[in-house]
Amino acid sequence: MHNYPRFTINRHLIILMPKQPVLDWIKRVDPNPPDITLEELRLEQNAFLVPDALDGQQDAEKWVQRRWQMFFEGFLEEWYTVESWWPQKRTYKMFKDWFDVQYHSMVWDLATSEPISYEDWDSPNDEVPLS
Repeated sequence: MHNYPRFTINRHLIILMPKQPVLDWIKRVDPNPPDITLEELRLEQNAFLVPDALDGQQDAEKWVQRRWQMFFEGFLEEWYTVESWWPQKRTYKMFKDWFDVQYHSMVWDLATSEPISYEDWDSPNDEVPLS
């Protein structure tokens, strides 16, 4: 593999993997629930770039713990924008029951010929290239 570019970026990666209570909630609140298994639900999840100062799984867990409400509400909103369908008494314990935290310390950039850019979801027409 030495003939290929080998670049890592100064970020680590976190993926929140839904567990059975997520699927149970989806099927309970949706009047027309999708015919989906837990394995299918877990196939395509958002990946979050996080500071590379994290030092392993325990640091990643603590980092997510400080932001669990943001992650939880973001996930719920992706599924249903009707907030009355969301669990009303969300806690960190519930978050841990609903999600596993996957942590990856090595993030490889194999598209080095394309600049990384940000899209501001508050203003979807604005892409901000990194310099």
